[in-house]
Amino acid sequence: MFSGASALNLDAKGRIAMPMRYRDLLRADSDGKLVVTVDIQAKCLLIYPIHEWLVIAAKLQKLSDMQPHERALKRLMLGYAQECELDSNGRILLTPPLRKYAELDKKLMLVGQLNKFELWDEQLWQQQLDASLALIQEEGITASERLADFSL
Repeated sequence: MFSGASALNLDAKGRIAMPMRYRDLLRADSDGKLVVTVDIQAKCLLIYPIHEWLVIAAKLQKLSDMQPHERALKRLMLGYAQECELDSNGRILLTPPLRKYAELDKKLMLVGQLNKFELWDEQLWQQQLDASLALIQEEGITASERLADFSL
C-alpha cells in the first residue's frame, strides 16, 4: 500500500529514483517490475506494480474497439504504457513521450495512491492540490454518499 508524497528529481537521462521506503516492497511484491502510463484525467503519470497493472489491463481488454470512448481510453492507456524495472539503484527510466505528456521538468512529486503512484511535475502538483482543496471546500466532503464516512 502506497501513500504519502515524495519530492523527486528527474535526472538528465530521464530517470527517477524511487524512495527507499518503497523499494523493498516493490522488489518483493513485483520483482521491481512496473508499468508507467498516462492518467487520462490529469497531466500526470501513473506507476503500477506489474501485478496491479495486470488488473487494469484485463479491464481494458474487455472494452470495445467499436465504441469511440472505450477505444480512446485503450489507445491512451495502452499506447503510452511502458514496462520498466527498478535498476540496482532503485531508478526507473521515463520515456520522452511520457515525460512530454505529463510536462515533467526537473522537480517532481511522487504521490502514493494505495495500489499505484501518481507522478507529477512539482508545479502541476501544487496546482492540483489547490484545485482539490477548492473542490472540497466548494462541494463539501460529504457531497457524495461514498464520502459521507470521511466527514470530520
